[in-house]
Amino acid sequence: MSLTDPLSMFDVRGKVALVTGASGAFGMVAARVLAGAGCRLALAAGKAADLAAIAAECRAVGAEVIEINARPDSDAACTDMVAQAVAAFGQLDILVVASGMNKVAKIDEMAPADFLSVMDANVTQSWLLARAATVQMKAQGEGGKIVFVSSARGLLGHPAGYTAYCASKSAVDGITKALGCELGPTGITVNAIAPTVFRSPLTAWMFEDDEKAQAVRAGFLARVPKGRLGEPEDLAGPLLFLASKASDFYTGHILYADGGYTAG
Repeated sequence: MSLTDPLSMFDVRGKVALVTGASGAFGMVAARVLAGAGCRLALAAGKAADLAAIAAECRAVGAEVIEINARPDSDAACTDMVAQAVAAFGQLDILVVASGMNKVAKIDEMAPADFLSVMDANVTQSWLLARAATVQMKAQGEGGKIVFVSSARGLLGHPAGYTAYCASKSAVDGITKALGCELGPTGITVNAIAPTVFRSPLTAWMFEDDEKAQAVRAGFLARVPKGRLGEPEDLAGPLLFLASKASDFYTGHILYADGGYTAG
């Protein structure tokens, strides 16, 4: 790597990446970015049709892809995802944990089972995936990249029934920092991208011009210095940075992709 050839620091061609939640909003961004950058991909998701669609998109730009129609809902499932990636491509260099969920309800209206399901999907499954990837990356002895998806809500509260989601993303931030310290000597970096609202099938309504969307958007944008909501492209650069050698000296970080929302 040379400072006179800085783009080489972002070169991930030939690297093997496992992306979970690959048919979700962030997972699709990760799959598209890493496919376009030349990675070999193991894409995992629970919805077979949606998984096939994003896999086809990635193959269309020349990426080698395997599809894993599964959710990381057990230790065995997470271990198997890593094993399938290694069986197909011989190694694992990058893990992007984009799987997760949210259930919105005021605390006195939320069933304890719903709270626990959010914590399981966002926290426990992230930990299990990181554990499985760490075992493989340590065995390879060449380091690796683990990227979690957190949220601005890991730092900030929310008045509309987000106790489960905020708690889960705060926990993901804690795992990121702890693993960054623990795995630093191994060459495995662990970081998280924490977006605020960005355009996706779930948030598309906020970008519309109807009265309700305008009112919600205005209240939100009053706290965003950049003056707009996020676009998928706003996540592409941070992801490529954290997945490449450019971030070799960065670990345990929460990178806020939020237009300045958490700065004020």
